[in-house]
Amino acid sequence: MLDKIGIAKRIAQEVQDGYYVNLGIGIPTLVANYVREDIEVEFQSENGVLGMGPFPFDGEEDADIINAGKQTITTLPGASFFDSATSFSMIRGQHVDLTILGAMEVSENGDIANWKIPGKMVKGMGGAMDLVASAENIIVAMMHTNRAGASKLLKRCSLPLTGVNCVKKVVTNLAVLEVTENGFKLLERAPGVSVEDIQNATEGELIIDGEIPEMKI
Repeated sequence: MLDKIGIAKRIAQEVQDGYYVNLGIGIPTLVANYVREDIEVEFQSENGVLGMGPFPFDGEEDADIINAGKQTITTLPGASFFDSATSFSMIRGQHVDLTILGAMEVSENGDIANWKIPGKMVKGMGGAMDLVASAENIIVAMMHTNRAGASKLLKRCSLPLTGVNCVKKVVTNLAVLEVTENGFKLLERAPGVSVEDIQNATEGELIIDGEIPEMKI
């Protein structure tokens, strides 16, 4: 089973040379720490940063340089800063190659709910609505079940939707799954996790085709 860092490391393997990548709040922000050093990637944050680097070491933080989640970040040589209008023009203009988001729920047809739990206060929907409406390649980083042990990979989302039929792949602490027109296709298992474990933790339709390899982190 993976922890949050393990999930980030596995998703980092999906990042390709030359990609422009948007990182959502939570686990996705960790991905920048684990991208291969032999490729060039531009990480974008919707608050107006292009060229984010890994998180700073303790004592080296600059409170003026933050990501969309208000975490302090580093920037790489050549990084740029701009206003939100320019940032969202980049997003809406489909200039982002890969979007990595956290989620509270994902349905078997690729719907995502990640912005609101009814009855709980939220500051706003953030940039996720624009990201899921514009991006063609969305990977979700999430835990497979909630704290009560109930599946977060569902037949249908129960929470207010952020986007419809948009998620392409999900990486959880248990598995890597591709969203297909027939449901979640199991691609890889986390170390020490059986196919049966994943079946028991998945409410949505789970497609198992042949031998399922273990993730390489």
